[in-house]
Amino acid sequence: MRIALCQMTSSTEPKENLAQVADLVRRAAAEGARLVVLPEAAMVCFGAPLGPLAEPLDGPWAEGVRAVAREAGVTVVVGMFTPAPNGRVANTLLVTGPGVETSYDKIHLYDAFGFRESETVAPGEQVVTVDVDGVRVGLATCYDLRFPELFRAHADAGATVSVLAASWAAGPGKRDQWDLLVRARALDATVWLAAVDQAAPDQDADPEAPTKAPTGVGHSALIGPDGTVRARLGDAPELLVVEVDTAETERIRQAVAVLDNRRM
Repeated sequence: MRIALCQMTSSTEPKENLAQVADLVRRAAAEGARLVVLPEAAMVCFGAPLGPLAEPLDGPWAEGVRAVAREAGVTVVVGMFTPAPNGRVANTLLVTGPGVETSYDKIHLYDAFGFRESETVAPGEQVVTVDVDGVRVGLATCYDLRFPELFRAHADAGATVSVLAASWAAGPGKRDQWDLLVRARALDATVWLAAVDQAAPDQDADPEAPTKAPTGVGHSALIGPDGTVRARLGDAPELLVVEVDTAETERIRQAVAVLDNRRM
């Protein structure tokens, strides 16, 4: 499977971001990608008022993504916000493409490092996997990365690949934690992990300096099921198409059968 890691910087304007998403999807398809992954909050960046901008999965923003996915003939994973009860929103990954239509609402909310996502976002409750070209893919979003049980649930559901869309917050040690955790989660579940973060909004800013909202630090990566880094981007907007050998997942699981050897 060829997967596109589409590292972008979203703004406060959904229409502007949809145009950026469409351009990246078309470019990824031209490079032979079959699965195109964009970051969390691609619809609108954190720091904007999410409630008034949230749209349902059959709204114009999602329909715009569906249109370009159909045009390009690829499956797209992209972060958006959908309405939720009591004035909150859901932090949603839309997954759409030929024969594919599903969504995932972020389970673990970012109530950490002084930010309280749960004040405006309602948590999801369902582990979601999807089949793309015969490959089962698990879905996760940003803070989910700190919870290994979700990625093991992907593997238990038959996934050989997990996709993580993120808008990782800057701050002391946060880049190092990102690099460590993406490798650890691939190892925990012996899956390929395609982790796609928002690009750093200001490449000249100190990544160790906290920001008011989690707006991304870049460094999207493809991690092999043995925990090794197979590809990594910098902090600027960039598109990279990578090759995933799903048979390698089974070879690694036979050599290091951590899923079978679990006792808890």
